[in-house]
Amino acid sequence: MKKLRILSAAIVGLVMSAPAFAEDITFSVVGPMTGQLATIGDQFKQGAQAAADAINAAGAVDGRQIKLDVQDDQCDPKQAVSVANRIVANGVKFIDGHACSGSSIPASAVYAEAGAMMMSPASSNPELTDAAAKSRWPTIMRLYTRDDAQGAFIGPWIAKKYAGKKVVIMHDKSAYGQGVADAVKATMNQNGLNEILYEGINAGEKDYSALVTKLKELKADVVYFGGYHPEAGLILRQSAEQDFKFQLIMPDSIATPEFWQVAGPAGEGTMFVFPSDPQAKPEAKQAIEKIKAGGFVPEGFTLFSYAVIQAFAEGIKRAGSDDPAKVAEALKNGQPISTVVGPVTFDEKGDLKNVSYDINQWHDGKYAPIQP
Repeated sequence: MKKLRILSAAIVGLVMSAPAFAEDITFSVVGPMTGQLATIGDQFKQGAQAAADAINAAGAVDGRQIKLDVQDDQCDPKQAVSVANRIVANGVKFIDGHACSGSSIPASAVYAEAGAMMMSPASSNPELTDAAAKSRWPTIMRLYTRDDAQGAFIGPWIAKKYAGKKVVIMHDKSAYGQGVADAVKATMNQNGLNEILYEGINAGEKDYSALVTKLKELKADVVYFGGYHPEAGLILRQSAEQDFKFQLIMPDSIATPEFWQVAGPAGEGTMFVFPSDPQAKPEAKQAIEKIKAGGFVPEGFTLFSYAVIQAFAEGIKRAGSDDPAKVAEALKNGQPISTVVGPVTFDEKGDLKNVSYDINQWHDGKYAPIQP
């Protein structure tokens, strides 16, 4: 009987001293997985999955395996809010998304009120983090650049490069498109060049011939268009049909092969602004090789989505907790975070510090940085 008691005590001791089972940790990945902008959603998904696989293979997040929950908002504000409510109802605390600013801004309120952490790898409208700071929502962040920073970069360049030329500013009336167009317009005007036309178009249309006719009558030399690749490609193609050529300059939204698929040869020479090529970073080499080995080219926002997952994992480790408020505080402490897009630091609003840009140009179906 005494031996039995000793054996029982030993078993209890072993059980008590054994490490507790570490539960998986779920990160939601949200973007336009279907619809006209599904290319961006695929970039989000591919980048996040590659990051999760790499982190899990290296010991996970303090032993907790990352699981991904992929959600589709189609870059539609109403669907974004519905998706956000579903995510928080499911108890997910960390969200890699959304893509379009028009979706991210309303969804951010849902996450903030639930105490969840959202970090967008693509939304650039300043309102996302400005409103969060005003409302004292510490868990709303972005691992991407802001429109006003992009405008401050390209607006003065356009003013200098095309001084004396006829420049048109257009946008697609979205939070993203109009936001970046307004930022470029403001800094271009401040540097002495005024546009001959400022106009919003209706996204999703198939016939822009009337717009092309107007641009042709105005003899526009340059068009800056805040919008996405489907409309940009159609406008260029329909311009070519009218034998009219102008220099198109875009924001980051056309960093996708689908732009060329829509525009075809009419897209030749199109320029766009993008954060300094993340694929050129030495930190990205191994990740890029693995992603390409899977048959996917990590263009556009792929590596930014990858970096968001890395930031979440590092923040949880630094905080010693998966409490989103503590994680956000740990990520904003000024210490650089190692990611595939290079070391990143965040300011108190949750925006990136010290960003840099390239001017890229499309040529023969591919794009590359040019010397400005």
